[in-house]
Amino acid sequence: MAKGKIYQSLSGFYDVLADDGKIYRTRARGNFRKKKITPIVGDDVEFSIEDGDKGYILDVLPRKNSLVRPPIANIDQAIITTAATQPEFSSNLLDRQLLALEVEGITPIIYFSKVDLLTKDQIDFFRTLATGYRQIGYEVVLPKVAFDDESLREIHSLLAGKENVIMGQTGAGKSTLLNHLAPELDLSTGEISAALNRGKHTTRKVSLLSVGDGLVADTPGFSSYDTFELDYRDLGKYFPEFRRAAVNCRFRGCVHVNEPDCAVKAGVESGDIMNSRYENYLQFYTDIKNRKPKYK
Repeated sequence: MAKGKIYQSLSGFYDVLADDGKIYRTRARGNFRKKKITPIVGDDVEFSIEDGDKGYILDVLPRKNSLVRPPIANIDQAIITTAATQPEFSSNLLDRQLLALEVEGITPIIYFSKVDLLTKDQIDFFRTLATGYRQIGYEVVLPKVAFDDESLREIHSLLAGKENVIMGQTGAGKSTLLNHLAPELDLSTGEISAALNRGKHTTRKVSLLSVGDGLVADTPGFSSYDTFELDYRDLGKYFPEFRRAAVNCRFRGCVHVNEPDCAVKAGVESGDIMNSRYENYLQFYTDIKNRKPKYK
C-alpha cells in the first residue's frame, strides 16, 4: 500500500502524487459510493499499485478542511484577489471573504489588483487600508505597479510549501495573476471565466499546479460567501482583532452590539479597530441573526 496526494481529478480518474515522487493514475474502489465518499483534489490517500503506474484508492485520510467550489481539500491558504477598482472596491465583500476563510481555518492573503488604474488619492486610501489589515495580522500585497517583480516575488514566497487557492469576484484578475505567477501555464483568461460560469454539474478538471515551491489550484476559488452556517453569537470569534479585544469586555458572552463596557466598541472609537470592519460585522451579525432556519 502506498500514500500520496490527489493532484488532479477528471471523469472518475484520480492522479495521485505518491510519496516516492511518481504520479499514479488511480480509480476509487466501488465501496466509496456506498459510503458516500467522493475523493477530491488535495485529499491525502492510501492506494494500491496494481499495474505499473495504475492503482486503486483504498482510503481517504481525514481532511483538515474542504471547499465545494472548487472541490478541493486540505487548503492552507487562499489569495483573495481584490480589485482596487473596476469592479469598484467593496470592504464588505473583502470582509465576507475573510470571514469565510476564517470559518474554514484557511489562511488568507489579500492581493490588490488593478492598482495601475488608481489616482494618487485612491492609492493613499489603499495604503491606509493595507496598513489596517496588516495590523489585524493578515498578509497584504499592494503592488506599487501591477504585477511588478517585487509583488510577484512576495506572493511566490508566501505560496512556498503550501496548498493554495486563488479566489475573488469575477473581473478581479484571478487568472491574470496566475498567469504572471506561472507564465509557463499559459492559462487563457476567457477559458477560466467560462469554467467559472458553467453549471454546477458539468465535469470540470480540477488540478493542483506546481507554482514555484508551492501548489495552486488551477480553478479560481469559491464565489459564494453568503451562506454562513454560524451562530450569530460566535461571529466575533472569526474577526481576529475582535477576538483579541474581547478578553477585556465586561461580559463574557459579549457580542459587541449593545452591551456596556465593550472593548471592541472602545477599540473602534479609539481607532484601534477599523470602523469599516465593525460596520461589516454588524451587517453580518444582523443577516445571520435574522436568517430563517433551514428545515431539512
